Amino acid sequence: MDGTPHAPAAKPRVSITYCTQCQWLLRAAWMAQELLSTFRDDLGEVALVPGTGGVFVIACEGDILWDRSRDGGFPDVKALKQRVRDRISPARDLGHLDRP
Repeated sequence: MDGTPHAPAAKPRVSITYCTQCQWLLRAAWMAQELLSTFRDDLGEVALVPGTGGVFVIACEGDILWDRSRDGGFPDVKALKQRVRDRISPARDLGHLDRP
């Protein structure tokens, strides 16, 4: 070791863009908390991004995982966690969430 500090490997960033006009902050914050609890060692950040016009978009590293207008409403937590898992760690088992 050369004595210089090494930056930790970058972990994925998830963003949740929510509509402030629709007052969806609590929904976005709850989903962020669920993701941070489940993927505590795998995510570097979950950002809450205020928006307008009915937007509710969840993205990981620029890839849209869920768009309220495209996907029809809001994701349930199971679907959201599975989409995040499929993006950041496809081989990971989510336990009871993966069972029918």
